[in-house]
Amino acid sequence: MAEEVKVKAKAAKAAKAPKLADPVKASIDPATQQMISRAQELGIDTIFDRAQTIKPCNIGLQGICCKNCSMGPCRLPLPKGGIEGEDTRKGMCGATANTIAARNFIRMIAGGAAAHSDHGRSVAEVFLSAARKESDAYQIKDVNKLMTVAEALEVETKVEVDGELQDRDPDEIALEVAEKALAEWGKPEGEVLYLKRAPAPLYEKWKKAGVRPRNIDREVVEIMHRTHMGVDQDYKNLMKQGVRCSLADGWGGSMLATDLQDILFGTPYPLQSEANLGVMREDHVNIVIHGHEPVLSEIIVAVSQRKDMIEYAKNKGAKGIQLSGICCTANEILQRHGVPPAGTFLQQELAIITGACDAMVVDIQCIFQNLANVAKCFHTKLITTHPIAKMEQDNVIHIEFDEHHALEDAEKIVKLAIDNFENRKTEVMIPRHKATQIAGFGVESIRYHLGGTFRGDYFTLNDNIINGRIRGIAGVVGCNNARSRHNEAHITVVKELIKNDVIVLTTGCNGIACAMEGLLTPESAQVYCGPGLAEVCETVGIPPVLHLGSCVDNSRILLAATEVVKAGGLGKDISDLPAAGSAPEWMSEKAISIGQYFVASGVYTVFGVTLPTSGAPVFHEFLTKDMEKLYGGMWDLEADPVKHAQKMIAHIDKKRKELGIDKARERVLMDMADRMALEA
Repeated sequence: MAEEVKVKAKAAKAAKAPKLADPVKASIDPATQQMISRAQELGIDTIFDRAQTIKPCNIGLQGICCKNCSMGPCRLPLPKGGIEGEDTRKGMCGATANTIAARNFIRMIAGGAAAHSDHGRSVAEVFLSAARKESDAYQIKDVNKLMTVAEALEVETKVEVDGELQDRDPDEIALEVAEKALAEWGKPEGEVLYLKRAPAPLYEKWKKAGVRPRNIDREVVEIMHRTHMGVDQDYKNLMKQGVRCSLADGWGGSMLATDLQDILFGTPYPLQSEANLGVMREDHVNIVIHGHEPVLSEIIVAVSQRKDMIEYAKNKGAKGIQLSGICCTANEILQRHGVPPAGTFLQQELAIITGACDAMVVDIQCIFQNLANVAKCFHTKLITTHPIAKMEQDNVIHIEFDEHHALEDAEKIVKLAIDNFENRKTEVMIPRHKATQIAGFGVESIRYHLGGTFRGDYFTLNDNIINGRIRGIAGVVGCNNARSRHNEAHITVVKELIKNDVIVLTTGCNGIACAMEGLLTPESAQVYCGPGLAEVCETVGIPPVLHLGSCVDNSRILLAATEVVKAGGLGKDISDLPAAGSAPEWMSEKAISIGQYFVASGVYTVFGVTLPTSGAPVFHEFLTKDMEKLYGGMWDLEADPVKHAQKMIAHIDKKRKELGIDKARERVLMDMADRMALEA
């Protein structure tokens, strides 16, 4: 009897024990697998384990739970067997499933647009300080980009002197650009100025549909008003505002953030670096920078490279200072300085679990609160730096960033990390896995590498699409999601695309995932690409996957697509191009805003994992079919990564057929006489 009690007690204990993730099933990355195992051995739970114990709400996944008033939450599950005939589901106030799903969907757009746009506002404020010469830490680094942005913001770059036009002083231009840029967030009338950067037919579509954003902040606020209980109850009208808000993000806040960062910190050009947890170094002070805003991390990079700081680290027993990054701050300091990313969104806890992280410095967005709990198990100093992003745990240090004292803030942070080097209390285990990457591409560098005779436009890129060497263009972006196997969908989709001669433009955690897999080197083209794309990559020396930066830098993809349209031969609008978008492992509201502004810009856009609209079939069909009639782009959902890529390829082939370029041009071997007969 006693033995039976013991068995039952043991069974009860086992039943209460948390479920642990299988490291191999959780990630395709060996470094991640190793660190998940280590965390489990140390009794530290990570997001991979929590994904096993916390199950998502099925009704919430379908987008049909409304909690916008205290009479709810109202849950409207689909009837078993689906809906036959009229959909009679209603919430307490009578809101239909379509209304509820649309409200939830555009609230996600508002959240994502607010995150990106607030990032842009912070950069604009720092830019204004630099233009006013209020800070020694920031100066104008790219005057050419300043002139481009000035033109887009309708700032004069010439001044008339004695009847002749002369160049204005760059400092005067910078100050006016800063003031014009900041006004985009709250001006009382007009429209977002960057809309005019889009192809003219696309601008006219927005004008006809009545979705041109008036200013950035207003569109976020209006969504919150419309989705309040008892306001907008028409899913089509709700989505009209969702489109307007997303455009304020993609062609407003995000694009301004990218441009102003380029002017302040330098426009990225290709450089070599590495990626994955193996970039951390046991004998160095390891500072991991995590988040999305580069205004402080730029200064931390500069301070950590100073001779006096390196000597200070050596005096503490280290051989130097090793910076690395997580998420999009990683991409920002990668593309301008070659600082290697230690990992993607899902690897942030694992960087601390190496035991080698002396300080993790975080700013905004995609930061786990559980980092504080993990840091308690090690010596790591977790430092928050932004006034809107604090943590409640008592072991977190807050050093609030102020652009007027950026150098002092950065020095304090770097010294804190160095002083902590000698406090390591756990055996260091850094995975040896890392890969080489070439990153730092953008509109300007694509023009150079894939440009015309004098590398001045996108003609040669277009020509290679027309002749079939390049089948089309794919933008593959977005986060990781613990509900799917880490990095698997990202890598499978990208490999399937480049195998079929589709060149990939990437940002965010997809870019880091591709770097970890070795897809961001020119040499990878011969291994993974179809013959046409491989030939182009070999000829011009580029990878088949071009890393364009952080998630706000999706605006680079929009502008690159606009340049392709301008170069000619592939239609008159972005929706005419043999191009498609993808977010295989998305998880955040920002991804929904990005997806919507790509759709509204004319891009067929496929999401993986799930879409929070499936519980409202009529609304779901509006997004995945009817929206194409309005803007030329539409949503799609495909969780299987191979089918996901094949849907994108099928769309690209459909566009090639519509353009009359579905048959590859016959390739002729030319002799010298043939060449001499060509016109110069």
